[in-house]
Amino acid sequence: MPLTFYNKPALVVYVACGDPDLATTRDIVLAAIDAGADVIELGVPFSDPVADGPVIQRASERALKRGTCLAQVLTLAAEIREHAQSSGLIVFSYLNPILRMGIDKFCKVARAAGVDGALITDLPVEEAGEYLRATRDHDLAPVFLAAPTSSDERLMRICEASRGFVYAVSRTGVTGQRQQLADDARKLVRRLRRVTKLPIALGFGISTPQQFAEVGEFADAVVVGSAIVETIERNRGHEAAAVGELVRALSAISRQSSLSSR
Repeated sequence: MPLTFYNKPALVVYVACGDPDLATTRDIVLAAIDAGADVIELGVPFSDPVADGPVIQRASERALKRGTCLAQVLTLAAEIREHAQSSGLIVFSYLNPILRMGIDKFCKVARAAGVDGALITDLPVEEAGEYLRATRDHDLAPVFLAAPTSSDERLMRICEASRGFVYAVSRTGVTGQRQQLADDARKLVRRLRRVTKLPIALGFGISTPQQFAEVGEFADAVVVGSAIVETIERNRGHEAAAVGELVRALSAISRQSSLSSR
């Protein structure tokens, strides 16, 4: 299954689809995969991205102005899958676009496009019954967010509902680059280890090779989002090359970690 993490720590790359346009997003994703990204999160732009910081908010606004929608992101996923058979593909979305398409239809179309899983940012696990049934019916892996503020009981419920991996949020608040990792991150991963054997990916605020290496000491995968989106924003006309360079630097740390652990 493409969501299997062969490298430790694996590198999960978030891309805001449609920024600056879908054709460029395709080139960016393929460059990231060529540079060593293990899993790609295809971000669906949304008008009210409450979990995202200013960098991803700006990207969503630009993508929406170009008319980017969930159906186009799924078409993009199918195009990427034609060129990348072994990389994991996750649709990262808020619930509203999926409700508009229809939960069952979304799961069916996503799986047919070669998508491995979906992460719906604002869908609580307690209210996810219909969604979980649809993911089972169409063999799509549901991925849920686990926060430092979650109770042990809720962490267990999140882990029981998740497939592929669990996404651990490094801190409370929105996405965005930070100079230091919160102490909550390591504690949360330890708590999750007690209740699941699934791989644990840590995200929110990881932007530098040093932070990647630090997280790789205790998590199975590292999610890099805002740093990727900001790189795209700062390198107009050279987006794919710039992202490839950043991902190559990060994936080199993953390879070094894998070798040192043998």
